[in-house]
Amino acid sequence: MIVVIKPNTKEENLEKVLKKIQELGFETRVLKGVLRTVIACIGDERGKPQLQQAVEAFDCVESVVPILKPYKLASLETKGERSVIDIGMGVKIGGKDLIVIAGPCSVENEKQIVETAQAVKDAGAKAFRGGAYKPRTSPYSFQGMGEKGLKLLAKGREAVGLPIVTEVMDAGDIPIIADHADVIQVGARNVQNFALLKHLGKVKKPILLKRGMMTTIDEWLMSAEYILAGGNSNIILCERGIRTFETATRNTLDISAVPVLKEKTHLPVIVDPSHGTGFWQYVAPMAFAAIAAGADGLIIEVHQKPETAMSDGAQSLKPQKFAELMKQLRIIAKAVNRIV
Repeated sequence: MIVVIKPNTKEENLEKVLKKIQELGFETRVLKGVLRTVIACIGDERGKPQLQQAVEAFDCVESVVPILKPYKLASLETKGERSVIDIGMGVKIGGKDLIVIAGPCSVENEKQIVETAQAVKDAGAKAFRGGAYKPRTSPYSFQGMGEKGLKLLAKGREAVGLPIVTEVMDAGDIPIIADHADVIQVGARNVQNFALLKHLGKVKKPILLKRGMMTTIDEWLMSAEYILAGGNSNIILCERGIRTFETATRNTLDISAVPVLKEKTHLPVIVDPSHGTGFWQYVAPMAFAAIAAGADGLIIEVHQKPETAMSDGAQSLKPQKFAELMKQLRIIAKAVNRIV
């Protein structure tokens, strides 16, 4: 159930409504948008009739609306307007601007990070990605540089002025990652690691939540709900392909997920055509398709020498190819009334 507050309500009156809801045994989450403020009420369904009767008595309450979706906080119905997530350094995802995040799959050395960060920035990327902790299918594959990799990413940010996106695998690593990164990524393998998601609900950093390889859209939104319920409303969803019977590509990139999510949730949606296809030559076409479908941005792997990359070289674009993609992307963006 959500409580819609009238425009221009004083903070003290909002606090009175919150206090009453909490007295009735419900937890509250305040979602403040440009057009309106709503209070999400979380608790025992049996107490909803009493709650509705109590809060409707307040003059500052515009309406009380039951939310039927299981993902109550993630639902577009709850907030009534789309969220715009500030990831730092003036970069916001979810508005008219299309945000491209680019960089190598794995952090390898300082030269690689600084040079690649500069190259993607020059091409028009608004954020830099790189993996310091790597979830790998084989225990013998490169697992990432850990804390040293985080420090190299921070050097890249200092050198070029782009916010940093990097992945978390273990709840124990959240504090150190939060100290170095601007956005914390949850990879496909951890999308239903509910213990980790609960911890991320308590941090203030934006969370980039990737879809699991066998996760339905509703299951994915319920994972976002774990983070939202913990108090962190800064979530960006990332479609990165699902596992099907097809073997010609690494995964099957579900472009249809973009308009479906736009109908269901207020959270921004970006697409990862690198993991979605697994081959660099398919990245650009699927990037264009994602933007045409309504995505708010892209996350793309870029490496100076993909043939020597420690991970995912086959799907990484060289800087020159990435620059060409960005030029073409501006044409697609203009056609759908967006800006790159």
